[in-house]
Parts: sequence; structure tokens; C-alpha cells
Amino acid sequence: MTELRSSVALRRRRAATAGFHLGAGALATLWLLPIALVVVTSLRSFDDISVHGLGSWPHSFTLGNFQQAWNDGGQQRALINSLIVTVPCVLVTLALAAMAAFALSRYEVPFRRFLLLLMLGGNLLPPQILLIPVSKLSELLGVYDTLPALIGVQIGFGVGFYVFVLHGFMRAIPVEIQQAAVVDGAGPWQIFWRIILPLSRPALAALSALSFTWIFNDLLWAITVLRSDTKMPITAALIGLQGQYVSMWNVIAAGSVIAAAPTVAVFLRFQRHFVAGLNLGAVK
Repeated sequence: MTELRSSVALRRRRAATAGFHLGAGALATLWLLPIALVVVTSLRSFDDISVHGLGSWPHSFTLGNFQQAWNDGGQQRALINSLIVTVPCVLVTLALAAMAAFALSRYEVPFRRFLLLLMLGGNLLPPQILLIPVSKLSELLGVYDTLPALIGVQIGFGVGFYVFVLHGFMRAIPVEIQQAAVVDGAGPWQIFWRIILPLSRPALAALSALSFTWIFNDLLWAITVLRSDTKMPITAALIGLQGQYVSMWNVIAAGSVIAAAPTVAVFLRFQRHFVAGLNLGAVK
């Protein structure tokens, strides 16, 4: 009787596992289908799409769409602008957030909880209500329509959230480690650089991937503080590409693939650390 129950339970677990994998596979397929359509469209010629239709089986293969979007569509300049904005924003924002989170989590800073709630509350505000103030402030400071203005906006609106997240990770680090370092004669900077920062590497890697994706794909702040086409990032350039090549879906699809490539590469590079950071946060 016991063996029969064990066999039934085993079959149920196997059926549940198979059902889960089938469901997850179906959802993954539905999610990947639009991406596959964009990639296939970017490799087709305009004549092929106009004759056979956008959803038909491809009858051509060409890489000229990427060259046309890269050179004539301005994707090269826009991609450089996006990297000029994104890379410094990620580095500076995480550096400031890590130092602030270290101070707030390891030392008795006055009004510590109030500062954390203030940073969290700033991220809960809808960005739409801040568009006009940010635009006017950049004009008053004389930095309107410049990439440093966009960098400053991204850093200002991102550092609060990253401080709040890193504070949770750093606060969970055992205090005995810091006390032992103090006994050995380590100062605050040595404790931060040699102990706290390495232990927070999974969280920093996860936030690096997220912040790179958010900043690189941002459109709202770009069109708020920028005006010149030569300074627009890749997301704003895609809008211009759609206006320039209205019915040439192959060129527009090629531009979309170019715009998505950097974020995909960053996620694949930090995938292991990203998952580790999520698991660590779930455990804590």
C-alpha cells in the first residue's frame, strides 16, 4: 500500500513538472515570437516584404538594412550618445549610492530613516509632473540641450533608489566583520573598500545591469532636456528613424535590433551576478 502511494505521488510530481515546463515553454515561445519577427524582418529586403507581406516566410537575406540604419538613419551617432550618457551615469550613480548606503547602514547617521524614506518617496513621484520643472531648471542653469544635463538628470533620479536597495544588502552584513576590521586598525574607507564593497558585489552587479537597461532605454528625460537631433540617444533616434523610413519596416527593424544589442550584451554578461543578487535579496 505504501509503495502504491509513493508511485502515485511520484507520477503526480512528474506530471506537475512536465506541465510546468510545457507552460513555461509556451510562454517563452510567445514572448520570443515578436523578437524573432523583428530579427527576421531586419534581414529581409524591402521588395520581399512589399511583395510577400510582412508576416510571410522570408525569401531574401541582406545585411544592407543595418548599414542603412547605421549610416543614413543616424544610429551610429545616437548609439555613441547613449553610451556617453549611460556609462558615466551607471558608474557615478552606483558609486554615490554605495557610499551613501554604507554610511546609512553601518553608522548612526542623524535622521537616517527620514533620509531613506525621502529617497524612496522621491522615486514614487510620477516623472510626468517633473518634466516642466526639470526643463526650466536646465535652462536656468545653462545646460539645456547638452548631454551633461541628461547625465545629471539620470544620476539625480536614480541614486535614491539604488541607495535604498544597497542599504538593505549592506545592513545584512554581520557587524562582527566590521568590528574585527576596526580592531585591526582599519578606517571607514578601508572597511568600505576592502570589506563591504566586495561583499555587496552581487547587488552591485544586479543594479548595474538594471541601471544600464533603464538609462539606455530611457526616452522621457532625453526629449525633455535635449532638442538637437545630433545629441539624441538611441531611443529618440528610433522615433526619427520611423519618421524617415515610414513604410520600410526592414530598416526600422534593423534599427531596433541595433538599439537592443547593447542591453542584451550587458544582461548576458552580468546574468550570473544578476540572478545571484536576486536570490540574495530573496533570502534576506
